[in-house]
Amino acid sequence: MKNTFGNSVSITLFGESHGAEIGAVLDGLAPGIAVSEEYISNKLSLRRPAGKISTARVEPDRFRIVSGVYGGYTTGTPVCIVIPNENTKSRDYASTRYLARPGHADYTAYRKYHGFEDYRGGGHFSGRITAALVAAGAVAQSALEAKGILIGTHVARCAGISDR
Repeated sequence: MKNTFGNSVSITLFGESHGAEIGAVLDGLAPGIAVSEEYISNKLSLRRPAGKISTARVEPDRFRIVSGVYGGYTTGTPVCIVIPNENTKSRDYASTRYLARPGHADYTAYRKYHGFEDYRGGGHFSGRITAALVAAGAVAQSALEAKGILIGTHVARCAGISDR
């Protein structure tokens, strides 16, 4: 039951929605890659909930790089990024402990962890964990951009409508 993905560069996600912190560990990055905390903050601001149909929970997404970066550059050792959970209301979930909420991974978590999961706010399967994914992705993206590699998408066709 791993939470680590990747081969030459791997990412491990940790934490739960209502735990003390969430975070990511990036392993396999070369030494000497520039890491900008401002760049990471900007990417995190793009994932912050906004609008009528998103979550009402808003977190400041303050983060700490606790290892793998010194003087603004990767050291070649694992990069660990930690993000505190500051806006939790765990008591709101006590009455729904054994109810699988529609559109959530509650049942999947229950089956995977045999009832030992932290169910509050969706636990490890919460959208909150994407903050750690975005922070780690920002480090990887800036490394690629430094090499002239840009990642983007383009929808060429959707439901019979084509782009020109």
